[in-house]
Parts: sequence; structure tokens; C-alpha cells
Amino acid sequence: MKIDILISTMNIFEKSEYLNLLEKMNIKNNSIVINQCPESNRLLNCIEYGNNKLFSYNEKGLSKSRNKALGKSDADICVIADDDIKYDDKYKEIIEKAYKKYPKADLIAFYVNSENPNNIKPKLKEGKIGLLKSLKIQSVQLSFKRRRIIKSNIRFDENFGAGSELYMGEENIFILDCLKKGLKVYSYPVEFAKIYNRESTWFNGYDEEYFKIKGACFYRMSKTFYFLLCLQFVVRRRKLFKHNIGLIDALKNMIYGKKIYKYNNRRE
Repeated sequence: MKIDILISTMNIFEKSEYLNLLEKMNIKNNSIVINQCPESNRLLNCIEYGNNKLFSYNEKGLSKSRNKALGKSDADICVIADDDIKYDDKYKEIIEKAYKKYPKADLIAFYVNSENPNNIKPKLKEGKIGLLKSLKIQSVQLSFKRRRIIKSNIRFDENFGAGSELYMGEENIFILDCLKKGLKVYSYPVEFAKIYNRESTWFNGYDEEYFKIKGACFYRMSKTFYFLLCLQFVVRRRKLFKHNIGLIDALKNMIYGKKIYKYNNRRE
């Protein structure tokens, strides 16, 4: 079973920086690194180090990076990664064990711990999961069978994700697209990596902009059930934002986010 770690990073200009990244992430072999930088000509387009490869592009956008990495991989299993992850020494064995235990799984979400106690997330229950549980999955927990994703013609929506106007929600959209195509998603809550020193580059609190983008995201996920998705979200999270914005105003901004998305994608 070949496993590729698909890594999104920015502004690597020297080979030494690339090798330091692999060491920091504890990656020994089989990775695809997509390096987005404004001066990609300073680094060869492709650098190989063992079974690790780095490709540089003069562009931005997290979803673009994910899609580029997917296109470069020939692995059986792909694992989504950011550059602030450190993998367990036995991450490969953990992944192989999960797919052997759940051979019908097309996607498996693992557990990613955090060095910051404020960012530690609860574990999902092990087994097959549906839409609502999948909304709790972070992109760096996610692995999938590459051929099933390619055959189903599923990619990360480049309208969403860091570096785009709609700067979040790309992993939720990706997973829901998988569920719509009949792919099976499982949770395997065994720690295989840890996030270190992560500070959000986009989250500025539960403000109007946040809810607009959430509304756009839910509409992209399901035009039929988007309002129910919005409603369940504000009900579940109301304690977190009640001092910033009222529940009704949060919903209004989510509806406005839908209108923004529809205007920007008028062909739909």
C-alpha cells in the first residue's frame, strides 16, 4: 500500500528549507509538497529527495494546492497535510491498519492532537459517519483512496479555502461531494499526527464575514438543505458567538452569503 502525504506550503526558496520541512514534519518518504511562492523561478519546478517531491507554483489558494498535489500523486492512499503538522513515527502503520480494518472505506479521518491545549478537539466515535459528523472533520485528519476520488471526478472547490475570497469550508464541501457520490467515510480516532504552534490566519471571531462565508459554504454543500444546515449550526454554536452577534443576525448574514455565492457563480 503506497501512501502519499499531500503537503501545502508557501514561500520555500531553497532546497535546505524543503529538507527542513520534511524533517520538522517527521516525513521519511512518499510525500508531494506543493510550494506556492511569488518567485517560483528561484527554485527548480520539481525537486526530488528520495520518494519525496516538491513542486513550486506562482499562485495562491489552498484548494488549488490540494488539487495540484492530488494530480501529482500515484499512491493508493493520500493524506491531506498542512506544514504545521508533525506525524507520529508509526503514522504509516496506523493508516494501513485502519484501511485493513475498514476495507470498504473510501475516506478515513484520523485523530490529530494539538500542542496548544485550547485547540484540542474531541475524538469522533469510530466507524462510519454521515453528513453532520463529517462537519467536525479538519482537513489534516483526512485520508482517502486516490483512485476512488479520481474516478468520481471529485476535487477541492477552488472557490473556497485559504487564499480565496471564501476562505474556509473547503474540506466540508469535499467530504459532502464524496458522500453525494456514494463514497463511504469512516472515523478512526487514533492519533497519527500533532499540530504545533498553529494560529489561525483567517479566523477573526464570529463576525458578520464569518457567517456570510459559512452561509455560502452550506449553500454550496446543499442547495436543498442549506437553510437547515445554517439553522443547526447557529443553534449548536450559539453559546460561542452570543456576545458577538445575535442568532437572527447570524442567520441573516448566512443567507446573504448564499446570495453572494449565487451572484459569483451565476452560471449555476
